[in-house]
Amino acid sequence: MGDKTSAASQVAVVVAPSGTSIQILGDRLTAALKDAGVMQFGPVRMLGDEGFAAVEQPFEHLHPADMRRALEIEFEGEADICVLPVKDRRKKLLISDMDSTIIDQECLDELAGFAGLKEEISAITARAMAGELDFESALRERVAKLNGLSTDALKQCYEELITLAPGARTLVSTMAANGARCVLVSGGFTFFTERVAKACGFHAHRGNTLIDDGTTLTGSVASPILGREAKLTALKEEAESLGITLMQSVAMGDGANDLDMIEASGLGLAVHAKPVVAAASNAAINVTDLTAALYFQGYGDSEIVWQR
Repeated sequence: MGDKTSAASQVAVVVAPSGTSIQILGDRLTAALKDAGVMQFGPVRMLGDEGFAAVEQPFEHLHPADMRRALEIEFEGEADICVLPVKDRRKKLLISDMDSTIIDQECLDELAGFAGLKEEISAITARAMAGELDFESALRERVAKLNGLSTDALKQCYEELITLAPGARTLVSTMAANGARCVLVSGGFTFFTERVAKACGFHAHRGNTLIDDGTTLTGSVASPILGREAKLTALKEEAESLGITLMQSVAMGDGANDLDMIEASGLGLAVHAKPVVAAASNAAINVTDLTAALYFQGYGDSEIVWQR
């Protein structure tokens, strides 16, 4: 195992569940790169053996996307992989979706359960996230069905049903400790983004606002709707305010409304995502947890701010 990444232009990272042999993982990574036609590569470096088994290997190849596909085939169902440029690898901005990314649930679907409409609304959500429906229209349609629901249900939903995704606090804490700005950007609602951002350690949050009459929801959501274009705008505005390029950012999400920001960022991550999102991303997290986003950026176990 090497001590540090060499001066190659690309690096491949493999992150597997705890208990996986680091030596075997590294050997398989090298073999997979060779089989894919890589002729120039550096030594394997261990990134982690604490919560996960993680290794990286620098290499040179004209078509990095081909390397990603080869590694995905090699490690399918066993590990999460990423292939990215070494330059600007550690990102200075994290923009993340909330529902089914930073938290395990879809807030609107869970909230609908208090109105006895979870199954109906979940079906619409699934189609919207897969890109089959216009996001804004689908959001207004679902919110309209909640007309008359007590605002007390919002607090009950958050306190009883919403859980942070594994690795979320570790990811945000580590990036923040290393000077990155972390922003939660959601097509969900500010009632939830405010609380999730605080619980997770984000510096700021953006979301949609549910309208109520003081005691019940009116079935309306404030305009303009924060959707696909607004998420991209948030990415650009935050990067500009920091004086960085989009290549110095990482964007994460799972649904079609995350596509633009994922494609525009330097490291676009699909998190347990719909196929259309995974296809547009630089890497996907399906096997491990959000800690993988740190390993992808080259963080080792000793640098990670672990939040159990």
